[in-house]
Amino acid sequence: MISLAIFLLLLFFYCLVSRWIERTVLTGPIVFTLAGMLVFAAFPTILETGINEEILFRLAEIGLVLLLFTDASRTNLNLLRQIGNLSARLLSVGMLLTIVLGAVTARLVFPHLTIWEAGILSTVLAPTDAGLGQIIVESPRVPNSIRQALNVEAGLNDGLSVPFMMFFIALAAAKVEGAATSFLQFIVEQLGYGVVVGAGIGLAGGWLLGLASRKRSIAEAFQKIAVVALPLLCLEVSKMIGASMFIAAFVAGLAVQIGFKEAGKHSIEFVEEWGRLLNLGVFFLFGLVAMRALPQFNLSLTLYAVLSLTMVRMLPVAIALVGTRLSLASVVFMGWFGPRGLASIVLGLVYLQQELNLAGEPTIRLAVILTVFLSIFAHGLSASPGISVYARTIVSPDAAQS
Repeated sequence: MISLAIFLLLLFFYCLVSRWIERTVLTGPIVFTLAGMLVFAAFPTILETGINEEILFRLAEIGLVLLLFTDASRTNLNLLRQIGNLSARLLSVGMLLTIVLGAVTARLVFPHLTIWEAGILSTVLAPTDAGLGQIIVESPRVPNSIRQALNVEAGLNDGLSVPFMMFFIALAAAKVEGAATSFLQFIVEQLGYGVVVGAGIGLAGGWLLGLASRKRSIAEAFQKIAVVALPLLCLEVSKMIGASMFIAAFVAGLAVQIGFKEAGKHSIEFVEEWGRLLNLGVFFLFGLVAMRALPQFNLSLTLYAVLSLTMVRMLPVAIALVGTRLSLASVVFMGWFGPRGLASIVLGLVYLQQELNLAGEPTIRLAVILTVFLSIFAHGLSASPGISVYARTIVSPDAAQS
């Protein structure tokens, strides 16, 4: 398959100059999205010769599960307890207002969408991307409380979006009768079961890893393999019982530390490397899809994408953070750095997998593609300059609050 050969060749040369690229404003998602676009321009029929949305969906699914587990497993649990209030605000008030404002904005920009179709679009674009925001989470120039709050938000808001999206899908499909029951069912199955699966696998896996480490029965190289098996196990078990694999993976990453505190130190490299490989593959395929959709983009789609990345994200965050005594710079920083990426791609594909053939489906699909496309470049290119400006503004970590 020519696309796979091109991707692997690009991956090899990208690795050779990766340190140089890291010193620029370019990011991996930017490079591979552009590469996908160029490949489509050179081979316009490439998407009809073996690549389909099913492949993109599976890669994105696995990549997001690995990324969420990785982010959670390196999250300082003691620090998480201290900044839980920020995370809770972003995941409750902030997220609900984002969904509502996103749906209202969609109805205004796209009058032909029903309110339920607008809700689907809004929930697909509600979650933020931990991968695109990785430079923020890892930067020591950003206060720990801000970094970890954004990390936890990105880790959980994709899973929390699922029941809302499925609820809107049920209503959009005119299955209004029993909708409330369906919503509660999804809450229990997606969130509740996801937490149970993640906690069970994380606690048991962490305890066994800790025991094997103390008994010196496990080789260091196999610690990495054992750890990567945990998020993949979350994925498969969640599929079998209808739970959210994304919530399960993140909870497992938090829980594994209880029994095996060195999980982040000794085993994350393997997960990060393979997760990053899958993510780059997803963005390469996304570039192909975005280039194919390029002629269909119009002013209305562009307006919604811009509003989704700015007002629809930043206003709810500002409201959610009222009373936290965070400085204006911190509020603006947290509001802006809510990139849309892998999570929205996955949720969009989950929606398309339903095969409802709604009247507004083409609009939803194009709006998601364009919003993610703009976010890859806008948030990627602004990350390093944004951190520098923010660091100079707050002067010291204590200045994050005023």
